[in-house]
Amino acid sequence: MGDLLRRYGTGLTGTFFVLTAFWLLALVILPNITLLEASFRPYLPVTEIGGPKDVYSFDNYRKFTANPIDSNLLAIPVTMPIHTITFLNTVIYSAVVTFVTFLLSYPLAYYLAKIADPKSLPTLILLLFIPLWVSEALRAFAWYIILTLNGPLNAVLTGVGILEKPIRWQNGVFTAYDAIMIGLVYTYVLFMLFPIYGSVQSLDRNQIEAAEDLGAKWWQTHWRVILPHAKPGIASGCVMVFMLSAGSLLVPAQLGSTRSNWFTQSIQQWMLESQDWNTGAAYSFLYILLCMVVVLLVMWIFKVKLSDIAK
Repeated sequence: MGDLLRRYGTGLTGTFFVLTAFWLLALVILPNITLLEASFRPYLPVTEIGGPKDVYSFDNYRKFTANPIDSNLLAIPVTMPIHTITFLNTVIYSAVVTFVTFLLSYPLAYYLAKIADPKSLPTLILLLFIPLWVSEALRAFAWYIILTLNGPLNAVLTGVGILEKPIRWQNGVFTAYDAIMIGLVYTYVLFMLFPIYGSVQSLDRNQIEAAEDLGAKWWQTHWRVILPHAKPGIASGCVMVFMLSAGSLLVPAQLGSTRSNWFTQSIQQWMLESQDWNTGAAYSFLYILLCMVVVLLVMWIFKVKLSDIAK
């Protein structure tokens, strides 16, 4: 605060403070309080809202663990409530998407930060941004076309002899979520790439050369020098990719099959199809709790503070 006052003066600092407070209160705190309050109220006709039946309870949350069915979780037969299975599948496959985006992003981020010619760097970054010029809906439709039975992917793979006959990728080859994970990785990989790039770029190249001069192998240099320095960027990328993947609705709806329900689709079904906004609010609050747990888990794994992730 003192630094802001010295740099911008009382008037501008006060404006920043009021705008930040308004953003937090109107767009973050009040909507979430409303969501939490609605999640404990029953779904009633308009004429009965505020009446004797309109009392707080945990009934909306109990629906999350009600009506167990026989199903599969990671190809393991289980008997669990269908919404609990959907929630766990969303968590598991969002974690897989996060891990795959890290594997794809880290080498590219290192190349951009430490190997690429500085003169060609703006062009490379511009090329990476080109997919973002198209809306997420159009990108999902593009992947839908690519993965269809008569799409270009099957045409290429059967043409070169890798596949004997076309595959229905939307139904899944390894899991029912294959097409969804492909779409999510493509959609959110840049949210992992650029935080890691920013962290690696701030590393002094002399430290890398010192490790190499001392005889460290390339993987030891990455493991002992570069990865520890890039931890805040990796943590920030993991949080963003996981939250965006778990909260995605368009990609799972477009690329998923009848066997690949995503948790956001359950929320949409409660709110829009069943018009039960109270149960939808309860499920939405469970998603918020999941995001909070993920942030705390990432902070614990990478030994970073919340301020490091927010950078």
